[in-house]
Amino acid sequence: MKQRLSRGRFAVSTAAAFASVAVVRAPARAAQFSFKYGTDQTISSPVTTRAKEMWAQVEKETGGRLHVDTFPDSTLGGDTQMISQVRSGALQFLTEAGSILGSVSPIAQMDSLAFAFKDTKTAFAACDGEFGDFIRKEVGKVGVYVLSHPWDNGFRAITANKPIHVAADLEGLKMRVPASPISLDLFRSLGAAPAPMNVNELYTALQTHIVEGQENALININQSKIYEVQKTLNFSNHSWDCWWWLVNIDAWNSLPKDIQDTVQRNITKYAYLQRRDFAALTGALTDKLHRLGMQIVQCDTATFKAKLGDYYKKWHATFGDTGWTLLEKYTGKLG
Repeated sequence: MKQRLSRGRFAVSTAAAFASVAVVRAPARAAQFSFKYGTDQTISSPVTTRAKEMWAQVEKETGGRLHVDTFPDSTLGGDTQMISQVRSGALQFLTEAGSILGSVSPIAQMDSLAFAFKDTKTAFAACDGEFGDFIRKEVGKVGVYVLSHPWDNGFRAITANKPIHVAADLEGLKMRVPASPISLDLFRSLGAAPAPMNVNELYTALQTHIVEGQENALININQSKIYEVQKTLNFSNHSWDCWWWLVNIDAWNSLPKDIQDTVQRNITKYAYLQRRDFAALTGALTDKLHRLGMQIVQCDTATFKAKLGDYYKKWHATFGDTGWTLLEKYTGKLG
C-alpha cells in the first residue's frame, strides 16, 4: 500500500531534495566566505592539481564555510596583474614567485638570488625556517599575508636557438626574463639583453623573435611548449624559485581563527605533496624535452659566477645585512 504524504511532509521533503542538489551543484552559494585563487600554472601543473585538492579539503574541514575557486593558466591576468589584484582585494589567494613579487616587495626576491642554493633540500630548509619567516614579515608590509611552507617552483634553465656553454654565449642575447628586478640585473650582469615579460606573452614573443631566448623551470618550459620555438635546453640552474602563498590581508583577517588554522595546516600538508610531485615531474622532463627535439647542454656555471661580483654587492646592499646573514646561514658565504 502506498504511503500518502501530508502537504507539510511533502514540502519538507521537496525542500530537502532541492537543498541537496544546491550543495552538490553550487556549494559556494552556501559558503560564509567565497574566495578566488589565481595562478599562472596550467590546469595539469602540480601547483594547480594539488591546490584544487587542497581547497576541496579545506571546504570539507570547515563544514563548507570557506569555498575557494581556482583560476589557473593566467585566467585572471598575468603575474603582475594578479599581484595588483591580491593587494587590492579583487583576488584573495595567489601563488607567486618571489622574483616577480620583488617588483612590489624587493626583499621577496632573495630566494631567487643567483646560485644561492645548491639543492632543493637547502632551499626549503631556508624558506621553511628563519629565512622564510623574515621574508613573510617583510612582504606583509605591502598589504598581503604570506602563509608558511611555500611550494616548489624549481631551478631554472636557459633556452635559446644556440648552445649556451659559457657566460660569453649570452653576450647580446635578447632574453625574456620575468618582470623581476633581480632577474633583469642577473642577465645584464651576464652580458645578455634582458626584456621583462609575463609568461602568458612568452610563446608569441619567441615565435616572432621579439626575444631570442628565455629562462624558466623545466615544468614551465614544457607547459608553454617552448620546445616548439627553441632548439637548446641549457642547464645553468642559475636560480631557484618557490611559490609563496599570498592572501589579501583584509580577506585573511575576515576569516575566523579556526578557518585560518585549517588553511595553513592544509597548505603545509599539500606543500609536501606538491614538492614531491614537482621533483618527480622535473626528473622526467629532461628526457621528454630531449625527445621533443631540444639539444641538452650543461653550462659551465663557473664562468657565470665569475661575472657576478658587482651583482652580489648590489643585492647585499639592497637586501641589508639582516636578510643576507639569515640567507647565508643556510647557503654559506655568497659572493
